Amino acid sequence: MNKIILFDGECNFCDRSVQFIIKRDRTATFKFASLQSDIGEKLREKYQIPKHLDSIILIDESNWYSKSTAALKICKNLNGLWKVLYPLLIVPKPLRDIFYNVIARNRYKWFGKKESCELPSPDIRKRFL
Repeated sequence: MNKIILFDGECNFCDRSVQFIIKRDRTATFKFASLQSDIGEKLREKYQIPKHLDSIILIDESNWYSKSTAALKICKNLNGLWKVLYPLLIVPKPLRDIFYNVIARNRYKWFGKKESCELPSPDIRKRFL
């Protein structure tokens, strides 16, 4: 089963993060959906993901992960040295999420909001739900 990443489709930083993942996910392990899309909403319902949660979410099998846990589990599957970050999961989640939360709270102010979406190439488009 593919792993699904739900992301904020209006956030420039989130969009760049998705592009970053795509470049380093050579085996196409991940599929993507915007939190704001119909499929994003359906996946939230199916996996009982709280509506107020607007961070990156990784759905893997029957589990879902958010914030720094999702980011580190994603890193584990990327090509390159990103795998070395995975052991940071031993750090308690509240400590890991401090840094994540600072970026998340300021993402629109620092990186802006998207007015429209770029159309990816057909190969990349297949990876979006």
